[in-house]
Amino acid sequence: MPELLLAAALAAGYALGRLRPWDRLDTWVWRRLTFGGRWTRTRRGQLAVLAMHAVVRPAATVHAWRHRHDPRPGRAPALVIRTVNAENHD
Repeated sequence: MPELLLAAALAAGYALGRLRPWDRLDTWVWRRLTFGGRWTRTRRGQLAVLAMHAVVRPAATVHAWRHRHDPRPGRAPALVIRTVNAENHD
């Protein structure tokens, strides 16, 4: 009997490793948050996506929640492009 349980546990672990449900759920949440779509049109859909984000990436969810009202970072200075003239070039 213990051998059967061990074999079943190994088979389940192998199946979970091949299917990668955690990575698939993470990809699903990322796509919903990035591209929107049907899931973000209703409050219930938004709640479902945010709940799944909290399950998949709890640290990122807490960070986003804490910093949601932070001011935007300042703009970088304008890029300066120097030109080289044939007269000034050695």
